[in-house]
Parts: sequence; structure tokens; C-alpha cells
Amino acid sequence: MGLFRKYVNQTRKPEGFLGKMMISGMNGGHSALADWGMTHLEINAPSDIAELGCGGGRNTGELLKIYPSSKVTALDYSDLSVEKTREYNKEMISAGRCRVVQGNVAELPFEDNSFDLSTAFETVYFWPGIEHCFSEVCRVLKPGGTFLICNESDGTDETGLKFEKIIDGMKCYTEEQIEKALLTAGFAEVRSYHHPKKAWITVTAKK
Repeated sequence: MGLFRKYVNQTRKPEGFLGKMMISGMNGGHSALADWGMTHLEINAPSDIAELGCGGGRNTGELLKIYPSSKVTALDYSDLSVEKTREYNKEMISAGRCRVVQGNVAELPFEDNSFDLSTAFETVYFWPGIEHCFSEVCRVLKPGGTFLICNESDGTDETGLKFEKIIDGMKCYTEEQIEKALLTAGFAEVRSYHHPKKAWITVTAKK
């Protein structure tokens, strides 16, 4: 495996030196996409938020800014991501508004009906079976809760499909595939948004 391929494979689960490099670039590299995705949040003042696949922690911090009365639980299955997210949000952790946990979306370590909002930025590509994982998200959301998914690839773009071939375990889903999986998992009121100039997509669903 060449160095470039080894590096881009760190997007799935950052580890070691290359993983640290990847995480360092995540916060800035994905900020425009994440900010665009967050413009589609219509929920007001959620009490508890779950940020699934928190990466470098930047989006966790933005959610804390957007919702100043909310608490955010950030989750990732990478040791490095958990460490970086804790470092990035250390003030909010000290203030009792943020906690960061290590875990797998296929078996979320949360009780039923725990969150008003759950978000997933640039991460569902790597989830082990999206219908099952989406059902886990549905389980931990409160009735009426919102799930937001934001992806750089719409499942048809040339760049996304190129990386799908070289990153182990990556799957770029179309809006239709995501919508179908959400409905199968128990969600309702699914809405999709496509960026007018890019392959970016945001999908929201309510429990």
C-alpha cells in the first residue's frame, strides 16, 4: 500500500502518526461542508445532542456555540479522535456542557430516548451497515428528535467514487439510499438538500 493510500485510509479510523496528521486536517478541511450542513438544522434549543463520529472535535464545538444552552456528547471509535476532541473542547468539558466517549455506532453506549438531536458529518461512509446503525441512532433519540447527516459525496460524484475504491470499507451513499435506510430504521419526515454547486448533501430525519 502506497503512502497516499495509507494516509487517506486514516479517514476511517485515525491511528498512529498518519492518523494524527489526518485529524489535524479534519477540522479545517471539513469546516465549510459542516457549516453548510448545520444551516439545515431546524430544531430549537435541543437539551441534549449526540455528535457521532466526532473526528477532530471542531463540529462538537460549533454545536455548542449554536446551541448555548445545550449539552453535547461526542462519540468516536478512534482513540486519537477522542483525545483530539477532548483537547479541542476542554473548556466546555470543564464547564459541564460537553463529554467525549469512545464507542461504536453499531452499538451506541447510550440509553433509549436520550437525545433531542444527533449529527453525523462525513462519517456514515464507514458505518458498518447503515440500516442497523441508523436504527441505533433512532433508538437513542427522543420521540420527535432530529438526525442530521452531512456528506461531501452524493454517491455519484467522480471524486467520491475514486476514494471509495482506495479507502477500505468506504461506501458513498446516494440521497435515495440514505433516505431508504432511514425509513427502514424507523425514521419519518426525511428531507434531503443538495448543494447547488458541489456534490455535498445533507439529509435530515425525525423520529
